[in-house]
Amino acid sequence: MRRDEGAQSTLMDDADLAAFTPASYLRDRAASLGITVFCLAGLAFMLPALGVGFEGLVVVEGFVVLCAATALVLGYLRRARYYREAVGLTRQLQRACQFPALIDEPAFLEGRLAYQIAEVIARRANAEVGDAQASAQNYREYVELWIHEAKTPIAAAKLILASMHDEQGAKLAREIDRIDAQVEQALYYARSTSLANDYAIREISLAAAAREAVKKNARFLIERSVTPSIAIPDDLRVLADEPWLVFVLGQVVVNAAKYGSSTITFRSWEEEAGTPREHTVLEVRDDGRGIPAADVPRVFERGFTGANGREQGAATGMGLYLVALMCERMGLGVGLASEEGVGTRVLLSFPHDRRRSATPPPSASVAPQPDKLVRQA
Repeated sequence: MRRDEGAQSTLMDDADLAAFTPASYLRDRAASLGITVFCLAGLAFMLPALGVGFEGLVVVEGFVVLCAATALVLGYLRRARYYREAVGLTRQLQRACQFPALIDEPAFLEGRLAYQIAEVIARRANAEVGDAQASAQNYREYVELWIHEAKTPIAAAKLILASMHDEQGAKLAREIDRIDAQVEQALYYARSTSLANDYAIREISLAAAAREAVKKNARFLIERSVTPSIAIPDDLRVLADEPWLVFVLGQVVVNAAKYGSSTITFRSWEEEAGTPREHTVLEVRDDGRGIPAADVPRVFERGFTGANGREQGAATGMGLYLVALMCERMGLGVGLASEEGVGTRVLLSFPHDRRRSATPPPSASVAPQPDKLVRQA
């Protein structure tokens, strides 16, 4: 999806943070300055009445001004260093609970109070995050268990339907396939959002994965009169998790068939050979109705159905979202280009360097130009 997106996020924009400048510091201490001025004015009246001459008045007033100015300057310098460090750190933080651990406790009272409050908030935030993660993990585990349990009656229903060869049996089989596809989609969504790595990156046959994706959706392709063509060398191997890749390709195939394609072509090639960025590209091209230009930049967004999906009526907007999410988790690149009335191309990029198959953080950004290839991960 994502992920795209490699820049560090900030907790606040510059405009949200009050600037700690000499002017703002003086404005904050306007009451103290007013009292100092009142004190000077009072001395100017009282000292002559007590017999102090002009020179004595100047010395006393000057001494008071010097003391007040020194207190202001020292107070400003003590606070300025701390607040500037705090502001700079706040703009770089990704998690608020990290703040107390990354900055020293200040020496001045109000700073210490703010620091100690931040510590308490950070501890409570950590506890709340831990509870939320545990709750989410428990929920994901329950969903996975429920899905596995639901697959048992689905498999049984398929076995029963295998002996039914009439038209009603065929219709029921199609509906069971739809249920199975939605259950499988829910399972992979739960796995892809889990904190645990439910996949293993290893060398697999790209052609075999493509054939398996077509085979798993054969009934739907036959029903829609879609002809697949796989032009991938049998000896071509890529780094990916095979079940995840089969699921990703299955989502692409189903999308193509759903939106008017008569042919789906798989082909592959290598790019940037001999460089650290060497990778294999898999293109899945269809001749369907294509995607409106205004919808292309948002195709990988969660829940986005677009004009075609709204026409279809039953679209969930999760298919391509899961494609981008799972490719990102596997360290693969994914892109899409489409032209209305011509067809759609989905491209997957498989790095040859195992170090580039790391797990990047999920994200949901896409390139903003609808007339160009929209890339993720």
